[in-house]
This record gives sequence, structure tokens and C-alpha cells, in this order.
Amino acid sequence: MTRRRGKIIVFGLVFWYPLAGVTYQFLHYLIGLRKLGWDVYYVEDSARMVYDLNTHEYTYDWGAAGHVDTLGAVLDAHGFAGKWAAHCHYDGRRWGMTASALNQVYHDADAFLNVSGGQELLPEHDRIPHKIYVETDPVKTEILIAEGNRTMIETLDAHDTHFSYGENFDAPDCGVPLVRYHWQPTRQPVALELWPLDEAPGSTYTTIATWNNKGNDIVWKGESYSWSKRPEFVKFLELPEKRSVQFEVAAGLPKEDRDLFAARGWRLIDSLDVSRDCEAYRRYVSGSRGEFTVAKEQNIRLRSGWFSDRSCCYLAAGRPVINQDTGFGNILPTGRGLFSFRTQDDVLEAVDAIESDYIGHRRAALEIAAEYFAAEKVMDSLCSRAGI
Repeated sequence: MTRRRGKIIVFGLVFWYPLAGVTYQFLHYLIGLRKLGWDVYYVEDSARMVYDLNTHEYTYDWGAAGHVDTLGAVLDAHGFAGKWAAHCHYDGRRWGMTASALNQVYHDADAFLNVSGGQELLPEHDRIPHKIYVETDPVKTEILIAEGNRTMIETLDAHDTHFSYGENFDAPDCGVPLVRYHWQPTRQPVALELWPLDEAPGSTYTTIATWNNKGNDIVWKGESYSWSKRPEFVKFLELPEKRSVQFEVAAGLPKEDRDLFAARGWRLIDSLDVSRDCEAYRRYVSGSRGEFTVAKEQNIRLRSGWFSDRSCCYLAAGRPVINQDTGFGNILPTGRGLFSFRTQDDVLEAVDAIESDYIGHRRAALEIAAEYFAAEKVMDSLCSRAGI
């Protein structure tokens, strides 16, 4: 029997960056905590700008962007009606909970999870006993800390417990600098019931990616580390010519890259076609044969152990995953349902293995999701180690 717990807040980025992958990421947290008996609330109470999918620009006008109501309806549909709040500090507009209701939650809450560190901490948050920071993109934060970045240090100092998706941080092969904070390992939760096995697998290995990510490249000890996926995909340009299966990337490619990859047999679609709507995103993942994807150079070269929350969705949908090596193979089982690769030959061997026993690898993918990523297991471990 699930035991009754207190109130907990998840601070997130759903309204800030209104894509289906981000929405699912936070739904998994909310559902996992609810399964454990927590009274869960989702909040964005912020002075940050939000991304407008129509103009492809960041805007101060949350209402004009139009996605707060849409994504609020998604939260409502998953049982969080009356338990979410969006508060834009620029114009004072509110959606979801009223100001008095939100203040009461702040007063009563036992803990909050600041997932991805997207929420700036406010005076109202001071009294909440447990302030938990969950880092979903390791490496850059740790380098900024090692360089003495005051803004990042002040942000992390305002939290009492720190978790990271860098599950390989303490391994001998990890090159991420670790100073000042005790980073506890955690991973992406996935609510398995959101990924029912009701779609027939397609013939295409797919992925959804941000192609170029400007402004986040970093330099550490005189070496540059890219944040974008493009440089890694280019290394596997010839892949579709090597096997009869199809490979597809849903991403925003510039014309020259579209021409380059299409000429080598890649299928390409715009990521917004599958990312604007949660159901379209689910159908895309579940209708794939599996996932082939790359990682950011920062995680590859410094071997953080990072693993993709999107890849967890493929596993939960019973779709085998072939993911670029970041050191996650030190933690997760690979070779059945999940593969870690460094070279093109590694990818080809993984494809051959999957195609030789597709049903077996589908079953293994789902077993990995259930054993290692089930939302209630991941959240129970995090809560226990955070002392809540």
C-alpha cells in the first residue's frame, strides 16, 4: 500500500520551452512522486522569457506565446488539475493556481525539486525544508563551478542537496571536474504507463534532436567542447548506405545539412512536426523500429555517464536504443535492447544484433526501462537519499 506523504513541488521548464519531450520529462517526475504518495505540485514562478514556437523567439509575454493554456490542459488530463501554477513576473499574469493557493503550497511544502535548475529561488521558497537541485545536463555546470563562476555557485549554494544525471562522475575514466559539491547520481524517471505497447514497430530507426545549440560550447583546460549534436551526426554520415534499414532524424537542419544528409540516404523531418503535440510525439517514438542517436561532445569526451530522457521513452515503448557512449555502459546493461557505441562499426554490429532477434531486443528494452528507469523506483531512490 502506498503510504501517505506530504506536499512536494516540482519546478520545471514545460512552459518555458513548450515541446512534447520536455513535457513528458516533467510528467514522469510528477507521476513518479504521486505513485509514492506525495501530494505533488508543478510550478513555474519566474521572471524568465519563454520560447514562442510560432515566432521562434523568446518573449516576455507568456500569454501571447499561447502554450500555457495548452500545456496546462495536458497537466490537467494527467490528474494535476488544480495542482499547477504559471506566474509571469513581467506582467503579473497567472495561470492555474491563484496567488493565495500557491502561497499556501509554499507554506506547506516539505520539499521541492528544482529540475534542470530552471526556477530562480524566491523569498517565498526559503521556508521549504528540503531544497533539491536536479541537474539534467552535466558537465557545463561543473566546469563553471571549477572556474569559480559566482552566479552558478550562488545558485547551487541555495540548495541543500544536489543530484546529477552524470552517473559516471566518480568513475576513474570520468574527466568532469568535481569540486565544492557532493553530486549524487540520479537518472531520468519514466512512467511506463504513458508508453503502452500499442503501436506496431516501423522500419525506421529514428531520433529527435536539437541540431545546433548556440552559445553553450565551453572551453576547459584549453580545449573546446561542443554542445551541439551536428558534429557527432556528421561522423556517421555514411550509415544509411551500410545497411538496408532506414535512419531518420527529426531536427531543424539548415538547407546545406539537409542536402548533405539526404544525399547519403538519411530521412529528415522537422522536429516541430513531432514535438508540438504530446500524442504526436508518443506515436513517433512508439512507431519507430528503434532509436539511433548521438550525444553531446561534452558528455562523450569527459564521460559523464549522461543518458537521454528521450531514449528512456524509446526503451519504455519497447524500442531498442543505440546511443553514443558517454560512460553510461558502466551503470546500465548493454548488448541486449540497449547498445553503446563509439565507432560506425559498433553501430552496424548493434543493428545486426537487433535485426537478428528483434522481438528479443524489444523485450530487453522494456525490461531495462522497468528495472532501471521506472518513475516510482527512480523517485523513491532520490527521495530516500535526499532525506525526505
